[in-house]
Amino acid sequence: MPEKRDRLRALIDIGIALAGELSLDGVLEKIVKAAAELTGARYAALGVIDRSGQGLERFVVTGMDLETQTAIGQLPVGRGILGLLIQEARPVRLDDLAADPSSVGFPPHHPPMKTFLGVPVLLRGVAYGNLYLTEKDGGGPFTEEDEELVQMLAAQAAVAVENARLHESATRWLNQLESLNEIVDALISEAELPKLLELVATRLRELVKARLVVIAMPAPGGDLVIRTVAGEGSEKLVGTALGRDGSKSGRVLDRGRSERVDSMIEDLEVDQEAGRLMAARTGLFVPLLLRGRPIGVLSAHDREGSDPRFTDEDLRLAETFSARVAVAVNLSERVARDALRSVVGAQELERKRLARELHDETGQALTSILLGLKELEDAGSAYDVSSATARLRELVVTTLQDVRRLAVELRPRALDDFGLVPALERLAETFQEQTGLEVIMEPRLGPARLPSEIETALYRIIQEALTNVVKHAHASRVSIVLSRRDNTVSAVFEDNGRGFAVDDPRSGRLGILGMKERLSLLDGTLTVESSPGGGTTLVAEVPVP
Repeated sequence: MPEKRDRLRALIDIGIALAGELSLDGVLEKIVKAAAELTGARYAALGVIDRSGQGLERFVVTGMDLETQTAIGQLPVGRGILGLLIQEARPVRLDDLAADPSSVGFPPHHPPMKTFLGVPVLLRGVAYGNLYLTEKDGGGPFTEEDEELVQMLAAQAAVAVENARLHESATRWLNQLESLNEIVDALISEAELPKLLELVATRLRELVKARLVVIAMPAPGGDLVIRTVAGEGSEKLVGTALGRDGSKSGRVLDRGRSERVDSMIEDLEVDQEAGRLMAARTGLFVPLLLRGRPIGVLSAHDREGSDPRFTDEDLRLAETFSARVAVAVNLSERVARDALRSVVGAQELERKRLARELHDETGQALTSILLGLKELEDAGSAYDVSSATARLRELVVTTLQDVRRLAVELRPRALDDFGLVPALERLAETFQEQTGLEVIMEPRLGPARLPSEIETALYRIIQEALTNVVKHAHASRVSIVLSRRDNTVSAVFEDNGRGFAVDDPRSGRLGILGMKERLSLLDGTLTVESSPGGGTTLVAEVPVP
């Protein structure tokens, strides 16, 4: 039978071609075309069975042009003869489709089909899909030999499909891991918790192709509160409380174990009211655990595409992602605590200094006023009264000036009302009047105001530097240059004082550590250049958002 030998040789060639194809779409198309060529069928198709095992999720066709497929409309979902093959997973050969009791007919615009051959494609004994062949050349029925050849093709197809699926799965997982590493780098660089959570929700939604992603975290009362959402029309969910015992997120957090929900409405642990607010049909719930401590729950809802259910691969990817997110969230919280601790520490140092000045200067001045009042009471003549009154007036004026100076040090109104340059000009003017030192100001910032926190930080740096000049430097001249370049603002402070050894541990008394900490909160830097007898230069640089 030379014809059969030729067909077997063609079958071997097809097997070799299938083995070299790593794209699943390419494999499916080659299988369908090969089946049509082997049997002489006018039409051939391969229907891929969905995860429920009850219908078709994919339908690859050959022999039918795009115009005809468009006119037919929706692809078959697995009813009639196609459904019989799905249920029984055995070869079916018919001489007349319409005469079979299982037939349900054809939709409008469908080409006529009479003869039929259907063969299942089995992967490790489980039906992956079915090959459908119709309208054999010459109008005759499909033969037993056709059925045998297509079964052999189906066996080869099963191996090729499995290889392609494994290759695509490995490639997809590798790409997802690369994306995951990029996301983790972005997470580590984001220190503010609200922005971090927003980034997490957005990136997880992209990774698992979800319609909606929700992040819930424990509130002080013990229940969960939705902190961040990603998805269209989801802003209304922020702030929604989820009972720890009455919600799926709460149960998952307590168990510390991820869960996939294929039907939200059928899961007894789902808070149906919250589910309606989210309009969610399916869910993926992953706890955020840091060394066994629960810190929140990630949930994704409604996978994009015809099937809204998530896969085991989606769950594994979300778990890998959540492990890194938990570390990033913990780091963000620690950075926030450390920053707060630094701010509180700086505030306490400032309070101590002000308390000392109030006690040493203003307190002593007020005590002198009280003694002056006593002297005024004991005065025996008009001259004594006039002299005592003049001394009291001088003390009150001096004390009032000290109080005003302290008020300015606490928070100068010019800084809030007019900005950094006017406030520093007023500070330099006052400093020059009080000390007699020459102060040269060169502002090159332009008319635009800087962010409030940057203006405050630079003002305090200059203020501290001027105080150090009086207490330690014994200088006669001070220079202050403010400039802005690209996205950076800098303040250069120079004096011609006696200087100091920068690496001397005693230099800490100059407040340099406090200056550096203040600038570090704004991602800024402080450079100190000084040497004994050579004056001091401070350069503060801060990035401007």
